[in-house]
Amino acid sequence: MQEYAVRLADAGYTVALPLLTGHGSTPEDMEKARWSDWTRDADAAYAWLTQRTDKVFVTGLSMGGTLALWIAEHHAEVAGLITVNAALRFRQEPIMRFLGSLGHPRWLKAIGNDICEPGQDEHAYPRLPVRSMRQLALLLRDVRSDLGAIECPALVFSSVTDHVVPPANQRELYAGLRTGDKAFVQLTRSYHCATLDYDKEQVFAGALEFVSAHAQCGAKCADQAHSAHR
Repeated sequence: MQEYAVRLADAGYTVALPLLTGHGSTPEDMEKARWSDWTRDADAAYAWLTQRTDKVFVTGLSMGGTLALWIAEHHAEVAGLITVNAALRFRQEPIMRFLGSLGHPRWLKAIGNDICEPGQDEHAYPRLPVRSMRQLALLLRDVRSDLGAIECPALVFSSVTDHVVPPANQRELYAGLRTGDKAFVQLTRSYHCATLDYDKEQVFAGALEFVSAHAQCGAKCADQAHSAHR
């Protein structure tokens, strides 16, 4: 997310890029984290921004996109939402909710670097704690249950080929958003980590255009979107 954040900052926007609990450290640290730690981290970043600007947009990739959804669900004043291959479900989710008490392995194989462009590296952990995947399943369930609460403008980026989060997630997300002001953009040359892949410039440019348009959009624009939804 670093380059994405820098592009927004270079355009003159105040940006918060939180390091989530258990990330950027060790798999053992990740194992200790609960999904409520991640939502608290996102909420703290949101609060930090509200002290510095009167309009806040939320955006994220993968689970970061899920957390952006969580913020939009819990803060009606969010000015806009941008997701990139956000997670709503994963194939093993039903099983993961019960792991930890069934004697299953402690670790799972890493799922990082789903990137089409050669030479890119997201610096993912070499292994994932089973416990963390269970926490992710709980987060996804919570976010899915409140999708209809999101009324802010939304931009949904979806890679046509994604080996981590199936593209059906993005279609479900788009359909579930209550807002009438929403757009769905397909990325044809990138896998899951689109912000590091061939389509990253399309993501950056689209996000900047979206934020610029809606940052200048006042109450009249919001009323129009609400009327369109009704």
